[in-house]
Amino acid sequence: MPVTARAPGSITGLFVPAGTTDRSRGASFAIEDGVEVTVTQAETTRVTVDGTVAPFDPVVGTLDRLGVNAHVDVRPAVPLGRGFGASGAATLATALAAGTLSAESYTQEELVEVAHHAEMAAGTGQGDVFIQSRGGLLVGTAEGVKQVTTETPVEYVAFGDIDTAAMLDDEATMAAARTHGTRHLEALSAEPTLEELTERSWSYATAIGVPTDTVEDTVGEVTAAGGDASMPLFGEAVFAVGVTDCLANRTRVTTTGARVTG
Repeated sequence: MPVTARAPGSITGLFVPAGTTDRSRGASFAIEDGVEVTVTQAETTRVTVDGTVAPFDPVVGTLDRLGVNAHVDVRPAVPLGRGFGASGAATLATALAAGTLSAESYTQEELVEVAHHAEMAAGTGQGDVFIQSRGGLLVGTAEGVKQVTTETPVEYVAFGDIDTAAMLDDEATMAAARTHGTRHLEALSAEPTLEELTERSWSYATAIGVPTDTVEDTVGEVTAAGGDASMPLFGEAVFAVGVTDCLANRTRVTTTGARVTG
């Protein structure tokens, strides 16, 4: 019997790479546009994206960890590989759906950990699934994770792919990300707004040298229109707040986390 689950997309504005543990820190938020998956038990595992067979290592890794063979159909409402957490959302939704088909009994927290380790092993993310499980705006502090409830409208546009695995393996970029990410994260207000996060995110992105010319030009257009913009980490894309009909897509921050829907 097929099981369907959905997880929101997510945008990371500030990122501090994982150090001696497998947990990164940062400031991220979940968005309504996300990913829905349908998982159907099968003799062999197969993953399709909108009906077309496609490689999806963290999804396959999640099924392996749960001991489930299945056909997983991934239906993304956000661009894949562009910094909107599509991989994490697909992986987390798969974990929740496949968890109901497993011979073992799992809590949601355990399934989130399964998805997280599958993402880490595939090199496709360092913590998206934790944001997508809870929803809202989340900030990693020395005391733990702080959740800020907001449903601020967000606009976004995607251009090209940035290889997340290669970015995470680049020692110089990660060293800069650790230095500037820590500084901006510690300077955030106790109850940060999405506007404040976006401003700091752009300062961070330019400091570590990741925006392309296309991203810089688009951020400039948003600024000229009276809004704030930055790039999701890591994708050649732009998200913006404080504008209407400036970028191609419009969504909002969601406080609804990942869940089984049918």
